[in-house]
Amino acid sequence: MLVGYDDARVMIDCGADWLRRVRDIGPNAIVLTHAHPDHAAGLAEGAPCPVYATEATLDLIHRYPITDKHRMPSRNPLRIGALTFEAFPVCHSLRAPAVGYRVSAGGICVFYVPDVAELPNAKNALRGIAVYIGDGATMTRSMVRKQSGTLIGHAPIAVQLGWCERAGVHRAIFTHCGSAIVRGQPQRLSVALRQLGCERDVAASLACDGDRLSFGGG
Repeated sequence: MLVGYDDARVMIDCGADWLRRVRDIGPNAIVLTHAHPDHAAGLAEGAPCPVYATEATLDLIHRYPITDKHRMPSRNPLRIGALTFEAFPVCHSLRAPAVGYRVSAGGICVFYVPDVAELPNAKNALRGIAVYIGDGATMTRSMVRKQSGTLIGHAPIAVQLGWCERAGVHRAIFTHCGSAIVRGQPQRLSVALRQLGCERDVAASLACDGDRLSFGGG
């Protein structure tokens, strides 16, 4: 996902399919959610701009020849150009600890978490956001399991919509979709997702490559 405001252009995550392609979009900075290859391996040959990630993620990608690395603090807002990022630890993987981000600019705030099994303190993380952009692994089938007492995997869209409902978030977009959604029938899936959202007073949709979301005044 590319987030822009004023002169800032920040790319969130850079998976293996972006290897040697990052320069094409010219980000000012790259922010990582975690170190799994589909989120970070696009940097395996280095990066053309500063890279921000948690200490755990930087440790896991320490062999990547990234010359300008910055530690992303937990729950402490960090400004990158005109954009502010606040990292919220989430449950997803024990080997590659993940975060979601509150991203703020111009009085607008969104929350982005492409991989999540559980969002601790969801009401605080989602407080006052305009849009929740979440994990599209499955619609209703849970891919969450417990390992060493911690939940890992992927929460279904239906569960994430419940987080939105309880936090008073009325719009949600789901990305990083699983195979059942990618290979499914788009019209049928869209209808089913809208229905799930309506049950929770959330306008819900699936993201597609190239989608653009704009907010007035930004």
